[in-house]
Amino acid sequence: MSEQTKPDGQQTPPKRTIKRFIPLIVLLLAIVAFFGSGVHRQLDFDQIATHYASLQAYVTANPVISILVAMLIYTGATALSFPAAWLLTVTIALIFGWITTSLIVLISATIGASILFLVARYALEGFFKQRAGNVLNKMAKGFREDAVSYMLFLRMAPIFPFTLVNVVPAILGVPFITFFWTTFVGIIPGVVAYSYAGEGLRSIVAERAEACAAGIAPCGEPLTPGDLVTTQILIAFVLLAIVSLIPVLLKRLRGSKSGNNV
Repeated sequence: MSEQTKPDGQQTPPKRTIKRFIPLIVLLLAIVAFFGSGVHRQLDFDQIATHYASLQAYVTANPVISILVAMLIYTGATALSFPAAWLLTVTIALIFGWITTSLIVLISATIGASILFLVARYALEGFFKQRAGNVLNKMAKGFREDAVSYMLFLRMAPIFPFTLVNVVPAILGVPFITFFWTTFVGIIPGVVAYSYAGEGLRSIVAERAEACAAGIAPCGEPLTPGDLVTTQILIAFVLLAIVSLIPVLLKRLRGSKSGNNV
């Protein structure tokens, strides 16, 4: 077939259909290049720890440029669906501290997520609408009607892949403004927790940096899970656990209120 039929009976020219997928293709090629080139390995926590002293010196001398570069890296990593964004948050917090890192990540992650959302919306929303059955359409409608509640739940409960939460709302027709502000608000608890945890690792990384300067162990040795178990880390995960229960508690409260009104 040379043309596609819209739900209203009109024909969609093939060139226009292909054009809609261009941003998605470009993004996929960028993802392949990102991981194929090995750049993602430079975002590893151990790499940051090894070069901690020089990075800290550069940030001290060039604070504004350093923040802009960190924001650019985080925005790109989010848009390219870097799978360990939480680890990137921790490493940035090592250098900038938890308050500055929280601001960097909140802004950058929201922008990066929005880029992925808009690409998915442009390329896939029409494709989904043309092929979705009645059941899927009803689910999509229900999601849109309670978009704020669903989006805040998906962002606050750390059980859904961040990339998936960027793409699915775009396909289901969630308004961009709703997606944008619920993403910013919904990720605040997790971002603050991981940023605080990252700052808590400064003493461990500084100790390793001194060892590297002297050319002695444990310089060059990877950080182990035992190195990461600090008081700050424990506090961070407790905060995340509490946050993940918030949607459940709200649902029960709503249910009890509706039951009392019967």
